[in-house]
Amino acid sequence: MPRRITTKWRPPLAFVLGGTLAAVFFLPLVGIGYFRVAGSVLGWGETAWMIGWMAFVATAVLGYFLWRLVLQPMRSLTAFARSEGQIDPPAHFGTPEFSELGEAVLRMTATLRGREAVLRSYADHVTHELKSPLSAIRGAAELLDSDGLTAQDRTKLLGNIATASARMEGLLEKQKAFARAHEPMQSGRCRLSELVSDWPIVSVAQDGVIPLSYDMMHVVCTHLIGNAQTYGAASVTMSCYLDRLLVSDDGPGISPGNQARIFEPFFTTNRDGGGTGMGLAIVQRMLAAHGAEIRLVKGSGATFEISF
Repeated sequence: MPRRITTKWRPPLAFVLGGTLAAVFFLPLVGIGYFRVAGSVLGWGETAWMIGWMAFVATAVLGYFLWRLVLQPMRSLTAFARSEGQIDPPAHFGTPEFSELGEAVLRMTATLRGREAVLRSYADHVTHELKSPLSAIRGAAELLDSDGLTAQDRTKLLGNIATASARMEGLLEKQKAFARAHEPMQSGRCRLSELVSDWPIVSVAQDGVIPLSYDMMHVVCTHLIGNAQTYGAASVTMSCYLDRLLVSDDGPGISPGNQARIFEPFFTTNRDGGGTGMGLAIVQRMLAAHGAEIRLVKGSGATFEISF
């Protein structure tokens, strides 16, 4: 999470600019009036010097406030943005407007750095996962080149190559889906009963409006319902509340030892069945891109809570 900016009272930017313009407008009038009143008492020369010093002090004070509340915050924000988050952000950014801008930059920087770390980690995982099917293809190709290979063995090796190739294609497709999951989709709203109408095994315990787009939630439901069916669930129940969505199935559930790892990329207990372990990771990233969260909650079968 990005570090929040220290909340300190600062005058609004409109007040700073308005005060500066008012000073520019009224100072000459004050000087002229004072010159007419005090000119005959102190003398024209002394009065001129006094007005000059008053103008100098007023200019210095205004310059300090502009530097402190406008110029310095902008320089600090520019330096932080250019460093790409490598330096510590300032504790505050002057006026409330600059503080809001600073918080937005901090959030954006944290998001970009987190996204970069996730994609880098994902690339490492993909490289590791591709080694197994590549080794299988290489070994099968070497054996196919040998003499005296029976037709049965040749068919088996060709099947191994096809299986490994399909495994690699699945990993690459998941890689593209995982990368797209970090990109916010079009915002929108959808009704739960309309969203799940394509899945006969889904029943709606409580209908409601989900503050997320139909297209995104359709992808989320596809993964969740598909996982439930893969692990033997016969029915899925969904309930929509004001700030959350519950998705429950009647399957065997998730063992305690695996519950902490289900959102990790490539973690799967169905590798032999073609599982890549990327479904829940994609769902989590897609929801996070829209400010929503998903977590596993206790209950019969597998129960997920999506909060928004």
